[in-house]
Amino acid sequence: MKMIYLKNVATLSFLAEKCLGCGRCAEVCPHGVFSLADKKAWVVEKDLCMECGACSLNCPAKAIEVNAGVGCASAIIKGWITGSEPSCDRDSGECC
Repeated sequence: MKMIYLKNVATLSFLAEKCLGCGRCAEVCPHGVFSLADKKAWVVEKDLCMECGACSLNCPAKAIEVNAGVGCASAIIKGWITGSEPSCDRDSGECC
């Protein structure tokens, strides 16, 4: 089952023109945000991104940027640690 978090809030940015087609983003992404076609990566579904940062950290071409630690993954982990209800609500002004 694919987990879609919040619509249109992921900080993921992909510059296809920089992509080398190595496929590392597709290999390391835990939610299948990326796929390869014609020796280039492409974003399958941006809303699947949990903003873990694995793709960005492993992209040798620096074609991917993501503000890791601010999204749903961070909110869930913070909720586990603090025992509070996770909130990915960016409109509240609070940083996850």
